Amino acid sequence: MTEHQETLSGIILDESTTLSLNELSGACEVQVDLIVALVEEGIIEPLESRTVEWQFPATQLPRVRKAMHLYHDLELNLAGVALALELLDEVSELRSRLRQLESSF
Repeated sequence: MTEHQETLSGIILDESTTLSLNELSGACEVQVDLIVALVEEGIIEPLESRTVEWQFPATQLPRVRKAMHLYHDLELNLAGVALALELLDEVSELRSRLRQLESSF
């Protein structure tokens, strides 16, 4: 019996890491045009909107992936994706506040 071992590799992304438009597009496996549409819809924001080459904080990566899940798998349009993400952010914030309140009692 032969055991198959698989090696995984990755890059650790923190708050100081930035991704270019092409890097973000590649990491999320989506077209650059779709990332641009996410910016235009206000779903994600580049660090500086006036620069020639947009840079995004690496912390935007999970948000883009979640947006793509909503867009592709649930077939929401981009306005629907923006609304769903806003509501999910609000639920997360409310849960965090509730945990803080519960821990203070």
